[in-house]
Amino acid sequence: QVQLVESGGGLVQAGGSLRLSCAASGSIFSFSAMGWYRQAPGKEREFVARINWSSVSADYADSVKARFTISRANAVNTVYLQMNSLKPEDTAVYYCAAGPISHYPQYWGQGTQVTVSS
Repeated sequence: QVQLVESGGGLVQAGGSLRLSCAASGSIFSFSAMGWYRQAPGKEREFVARINWSSVSADYADSVKARFTISRANAVNTVYLQMNSLKPEDTAVYYCAAGPISHYPQYWGQGTQVTVSS
């Protein structure tokens, strides 16, 4: 089993920044990628960003490119999402995700709320 615990959400004004963290524990050897999804009210969950655990390769949704940066700290099994130039449309519950490349995402965190006011 893998446990994912997010932190760092909150309320911020448009143009501001937040950094989300996701700490993984348990059978972390079972996955090779971690990342973030988000779900706004009344909308489906959508991909935000992903990073491979063994390389520096990262992917982003077009809507967040150049504003969000995903990074990892292997020593503490944690992935981060630095969110800059936040917009009201970034308001959502942000979920940490993890899994092997072939079955990504397989594990989910409980979610953390990000609210961007205009």
